[in-house]
Amino acid sequence: MNLTVRDLLDLDHTLAADYLSQFTYPWEALDGIKALILSLGPNLGEDYEQRAPQVWVHKTATVFPSAYLGAPCIIGPETEVRHCAFIRGSALVGAHCVVGNSCELKNVILFDNVQTPHYNYVGDSILGYKSHMGAGSITSNVKSDKTLVTVKDGNAVLETGRKKFGAILGDHVEVGCNSVLNPGTVIGRNSRIYPVSCVRGAVPADSIYKTGGTIVPQRGV
Repeated sequence: MNLTVRDLLDLDHTLAADYLSQFTYPWEALDGIKALILSLGPNLGEDYEQRAPQVWVHKTATVFPSAYLGAPCIIGPETEVRHCAFIRGSALVGAHCVVGNSCELKNVILFDNVQTPHYNYVGDSILGYKSHMGAGSITSNVKSDKTLVTVKDGNAVLETGRKKFGAILGDHVEVGCNSVLNPGTVIGRNSRIYPVSCVRGAVPADSIYKTGGTIVPQRGV
């Protein structure tokens, strides 16, 4: 499977395009998200308001009163941050996104049109254009034994050198309700994850991840 930034993500749909283009693998970009936001924020222009120190929100975005925006973060145009959403910080959220009720974001890049609408945790992760996480689905970003995260692609194992790394979702990925994406999960473009799945490693593009971990090609793709 191809796991590179270019294979997984359309860089035309994020403010992080120039930053991400420096890297071969998208998880290499996780360390610098905070610095990226701090460099972008002051130069976003008059369409953005600084709601708090190091918190920039587009004037067309909707942030519900009970939502918490931790610094640094950027909330893009026409995005909704709904009741009781908890943005812990280091979150770059694109245009036309949904950060839903009781969702938590930490050290993430959400491309444009991403939806995390209900009870999601997304940490140390990158979600590609028009990806969607079903209700209750989460990224698990630390291994239970606290060892460094690897990415398993068939028989190959890629060392990331990271203790914290959740998931990379390619463009148009659909994650079913109440699924867990284990540390080091990478899902290729256009793939679908069945509800209540426990996913680990790399899932090829244009695939369906079924109950029990069976992966099959999507018909007609």
